[in-house]
Amino acid sequence: MKKKYLWIWALVLVSASCGSTSQKVERHTAFEHAEAQTRIMLEEIEKTKEYPLQKEVIPRTLTESGGLDLVKPKDWTSGFFPGTLWYLFDVTGDEFWLGQAKDYTAKIEQEKFDTGTHDLGFKIYCSYGNGYRLTQNEDYKEVIVQAAKTLITRYNPKVKAIRSWDHNTEKWEFPVIIDNMMNLELLFAATRFSGDSTFYNVAVNHANTTLKNHFRKDNSSFHVVGYNADNGEVETRGTHQGYSDESAWARGQAWGLYGYTMSYRETKEEAYLEQAEKIADYILNHPKLPKDMVPYWDFDAPNLENEPRDVSAATIIASSLYELSTFSNNGKKYREAADKILIEVST
Repeated sequence: MKKKYLWIWALVLVSASCGSTSQKVERHTAFEHAEAQTRIMLEEIEKTKEYPLQKEVIPRTLTESGGLDLVKPKDWTSGFFPGTLWYLFDVTGDEFWLGQAKDYTAKIEQEKFDTGTHDLGFKIYCSYGNGYRLTQNEDYKEVIVQAAKTLITRYNPKVKAIRSWDHNTEKWEFPVIIDNMMNLELLFAATRFSGDSTFYNVAVNHANTTLKNHFRKDNSSFHVVGYNADNGEVETRGTHQGYSDESAWARGQAWGLYGYTMSYRETKEEAYLEQAEKIADYILNHPKLPKDMVPYWDFDAPNLENEPRDVSAATIIASSLYELSTFSNNGKKYREAADKILIEVST
């Protein structure tokens, strides 16, 4: 069965934050492989002639022909590669990875001023957030706070949510996607760093609005909810990346699971923990989840046996379950599920 690797370093992101004692050997082997792959990417970046401004080149994934797909800092995934480098330094302590992490993090600093996207958390917190965690560099903290200031310019007090996209205005007046839950981590951090509760309050309002309007009775999530920007009323519910408006796009379910687990960590709001558990149980008990627990790209796509799997969704789910296991009374179940996913995607 073909598996859909959206980001070739997805394993690194989840492995860096988890793994039981019984998996130390497997984790060691996985990181050796991740280091080797990442070194190859660095070599390939130097070889490419497609982008003349090398300082603005960030690897994202592999092309169909096996080449390196490179993006500019404005791309929503641009913070993932610097984040991967920080994780490699975190695990290995190798100064080589520290130097590379600093270099690639610096390449995307200008994104702290990008008012045209909701993806600042993806870009800045994966890179500068991990950088600050590991170095306590005060400059990194300032970048995070500035990015949060930029992000909340997209907040609408009528909707009580952050606008996700500025495109497809004929479809949505004020679209909010489930992915946007991931960007709230940046706002929670900004309040800790600055003492300004504005960021925290925006994050909580957004999480509450999403909790109210994004989920179906079975606790699956719509991808996009369109709001009226003047009165905050819901106008549409649908999808942009899933199979259909009523389907459960796998990565969207993973975003929701991570987002509410993280929001509980930051607020200790019981409703967020309850929602994270509901999403986890929806995913883990889904009759169409394969035995190896790597989901198809959409739970409701037809002829699933011919559809690609989504390893990025699986690793996000695993990372979420590891953290959720530390909060929930069902922790043993969630950790065992995360272990199974991690073993599957690393072998």
